[in-house]
Amino acid sequence: MTNEEYRKTEGISRSQLSVLLNQTPLHFHYLETQGGKEDNASFAFGRASHKYILEKDDFFNEFAVAPNCDRRTKVGKQIYQDFVEKNSDKEIITQDDFETIQAMSEQIDQTPLARQLLTGQVEQSFWWTDEETGEKCKVRPDCITEYDGRKYLVDYKTTDSCQDGHFERSVRKYLYKLQSGMYREGVFQNTFEDYGFIFVAQEKKPPYAARVYFCTDEFINEGYEQFRKAINLYHYCKVNDDWFGFEGANGTYTELVEEGDE
Repeated sequence: MTNEEYRKTEGISRSQLSVLLNQTPLHFHYLETQGGKEDNASFAFGRASHKYILEKDDFFNEFAVAPNCDRRTKVGKQIYQDFVEKNSDKEIITQDDFETIQAMSEQIDQTPLARQLLTGQVEQSFWWTDEETGEKCKVRPDCITEYDGRKYLVDYKTTDSCQDGHFERSVRKYLYKLQSGMYREGVFQNTFEDYGFIFVAQEKKPPYAARVYFCTDEFINEGYEQFRKAINLYHYCKVNDDWFGFEGANGTYTELVEEGDE
């Protein structure tokens, strides 16, 4: 199953629940009714890098690399149009992005622990029905592997920097903790086995350094609590058709104070 096919299957995903917690149910409902998040080159790059690093042999079944041609000219426009028509069933990335992804993959190969952790069962999809709310959920771990006698779910992330504190800010901003708890729950509901969780982060600029982050059990448990908060909120909004915004479910308000005040 491709990622595109997976996204079309029934079930609430981690990225959808993140919108509920990071923004509001109103934002979530707007995105869902308007066809989802607006796509851009950054998202395409992320999908392509995941595919190449995790499933290099299958990369060109889903992606095509655009030819270098001057699309401002009549000849260049025709070359590109012919290419697009020939690859209408694939996602297109630029030659520059492809060369960057190749360099990132080479650096992962030169980082033994990262490559070991990204080798295993890749892109496996899991669905389950949440017992408490009855909502259908789904997760798709990048890789399932074993390290030092324990089974792990491994997620590959691209990042601006792996310096101390930088990726940690992304963890908070994008609710990666929620991901760890939800993914562990989803795989457990299907396998009845307990998994640890690991992030393999890699910088998007030369020298494309990678860093491995082992999540503590406390981190994952807190992520599960975030999942419970998110899925319960989703269930409430769905049942009551109450997709409220910043005012909150009970019509709360926000006090405005001068900058610098606590």
